[in-house]
Amino acid sequence: MDKLKKVLNGQDGGDDRNVLDEAVDASSLSWGTRVKGFIACFAIGVLCSILGVCLLWVPRSGIALFAIFYTLGNLTSVASTLFLMGPMKQLKRMFEPTRLIATIVMLLCLGLTLCAAFWWKNKGLALIFCILQFLAMTWYSLSFIPFARDAVKKCFSVCLS
Repeated sequence: MDKLKKVLNGQDGGDDRNVLDEAVDASSLSWGTRVKGFIACFAIGVLCSILGVCLLWVPRSGIALFAIFYTLGNLTSVASTLFLMGPMKQLKRMFEPTRLIATIVMLLCLGLTLCAAFWWKNKGLALIFCILQFLAMTWYSLSFIPFARDAVKKCFSVCLS
């Protein structure tokens, strides 16, 4: 806004800053605002997922509504971390070698859930993809907590042996 006022008043002093720097400064959020955005977006994602589960028992179109809301909820939950890290850092971290398989499986299951519900009209397959979506999202989320995946692996290996 100050830049606009300077230009309109004829006081443009020929800044050395480029347009990208100005855009970053104009769009940067304070840490408190980022946390609030994360919490709001994550809460909306959880509510969409819960609404999807509730809509599962609606006659005829229940599985389609479930697939839409559950997938939308997962996408919104993943998008909530954009507030904390920023979009580029989030994308870079999603495709790091430690998360690559979990990210690909999660994104694939998101798409396959919608395909099963709308194009293939296979309720059982849509439900299986939603379960896989949940498991992939959980495994992806655990990758951000140090040693959490190792703890889960150890827990399952002790329980199964």
